[in-house]
Amino acid sequence: MSKDWIGNKNSIFKTLGASNHTDKERENNDFYATDPIAIDKLLTVEKPYHKVWECACGKGHLSNRLREYGYDVFSSDLINRGYGLTTLDFLKADLEWKGDILTNPPYKYAKEFVLKSLELLREGRKAYFFLKVQFLEGKARKRDLFDKFPPKTIYIFSERVLCAKNADFEGMKKGGGSAVAYAWFVWEKGYTGETVVKWI
Repeated sequence: MSKDWIGNKNSIFKTLGASNHTDKERENNDFYATDPIAIDKLLTVEKPYHKVWECACGKGHLSNRLREYGYDVFSSDLINRGYGLTTLDFLKADLEWKGDILTNPPYKYAKEFVLKSLELLREGRKAYFFLKVQFLEGKARKRDLFDKFPPKTIYIFSERVLCAKNADFEGMKKGGGSAVAYAWFVWEKGYTGETVVKWI
């Protein structure tokens, strides 16, 4: 005997494995703070260089966790959210960065952030990007990024990590959590080999 499905908007999006925000619901500047547990998980498999630039720092969730582990972190963001060096446009930066770069970028500019990181890094240094797994899709990303600059490693989270609009983690938990799968995408400047996919 079949049973009728009854659910809400959140439920159906989770069933489909899709994001549960519409364009109208998105934060104007694409600010979705990352649960610091993302750093804890990363550090079980990778040890970034001791000096890190968090170039879309938001309210400092990733920067603060890195500092707790003893990292020297330079934090910046285009938008003033009361943390780090504000009004610094990473995409217009003109320097050679001596350390690694790590961030959860505004998703609509993620490809540009990765390419800019690879421009600013020294040979052998790494860029760590917290991105949706679906970032792997797309003809333009394949052509402009993955074919030319393959990630060295992609670490897919085996459990969902929260990315909360305007850093409202409690509200997100009350609303049922996240329907989005994330991964750490790791680029090493100069690397041209095959991409290795692992789970954390």
